[in-house]
Amino acid sequence: MTDEETPIFDRGDVVYGDDPFKGDKHARPWLILSNHEGRPFHGDQYVALTLTSKSWMDGLIDIPGESWLHGGTPDESRIVPWGVQSIDHEDIDFWQGRLADGIVDNATTALVSELR
Repeated sequence: MTDEETPIFDRGDVVYGDDPFKGDKHARPWLILSNHEGRPFHGDQYVALTLTSKSWMDGLIDIPGESWLHGGTPDESRIVPWGVQSIDHEDIDFWQGRLADGIVDNATTALVSELR
């Protein structure tokens, strides 16, 4: 995340914002996967995966404590590799933390596998 007045979130940042699956009155944590400088909508729109506190679904990616470089979630959370969404900056309420590159790469690989 940048230190600008309006921050730009980076790959690996976890943000808390609107859940488009449930409407704007509900929010959840999101893992930012893509925000490439020079691409259209840089800093305005992000490709993200949802996080969940559920554990009963197959295919979720556990987030070990050591994968959190900064911050974290109040409840133990997992990455949902098929829960991809394009979220707008205005739908993000706050920055929640940052995950290590390795788990972000694993999540990206799992998303690509879901799309094949």
